[in-house]
Amino acid sequence: MSEQETVSPWKYKPWWCQPWSIILTSVTLISGSWLIFKTFWLTVLVSIPLLIWMGFFLLIWPQMMIRSGVLDNVEKHP
Repeated sequence: MSEQETVSPWKYKPWWCQPWSIILTSVTLISGSWLIFKTFWLTVLVSIPLLIWMGFFLLIWPQMMIRSGVLDNVEKHP
């Protein structure tokens, strides 16, 4: 029996939309907000949408792409 490999959706994204760049951008913006304003509530306001964006693109989006089967067609017909 051959095991089916899981296709990585990150293979089809540009460098600026890779997991490392998403994490780096979020950490930079959140820490930059704190370093510039030094206000807890403002940093929290910046953090909430960034963490939601990061969570979606790092956790939910890849699973949606794998489950949808869209990447299977790309692998078969490059």
